Amino acid sequence: MNFPVTVTVTLRAGIADPEGATIERALPALGFDGVTHVRAGKSFHMMIEASDEGAALEKATALAQRLLSNPVIENATARVGDSGWGAP
Repeated sequence: MNFPVTVTVTLRAGIADPEGATIERALPALGFDGVTHVRAGKSFHMMIEASDEGAALEKATALAQRLLSNPVIENATARVGDSGWGAP
């Protein structure tokens, strides 16, 4: 069975986020006032073949920790459900 999975990778608290800071500084010039604490991250969408939802989540979590993120400076979370782009 195939499960849609989304993995989100963000910088850990306390790690400088120059991309987020640049975006935050640009927002007022674009008319977006009152937006603060912008943090940038990455999102990965995939289909994972597994026997059940728990096994898909376990596989996605291992994939996120071993390949998609740097666990020293980033947090990675996996979520089974709508992958954001639809099943192929």
